[in-house]
Amino acid sequence: MLEDIKSNIEKLISLYETEKQRADALQAELDRSKADIAAYKEKVTDLDGQIDNLKLQYAFSGTGDPALAKERITKLIREIDRCIKLLEK
Repeated sequence: MLEDIKSNIEKLISLYETEKQRADALQAELDRSKADIAAYKEKVTDLDGQIDNLKLQYAFSGTGDPALAKERITKLIREIDRCIKLLEK
């Protein structure tokens, strides 16, 4: 009977250690997944910003040429800056 109890305790300890290793592996996988999610969220935010910039470029450019759109936006910014300076006087 005592041997059976010892055997059962050894089995329980073995099962515990196996499950602990499994839990540690799952925790490590969860941590990696969280890091991946954070990186993907940052990338999505960056891509959303790029999309917004492209939409602005195409909105200000009738031809769809990004260089022309950028030039037009720059001119508009200069004009706005001039207006602000005039208002400050």
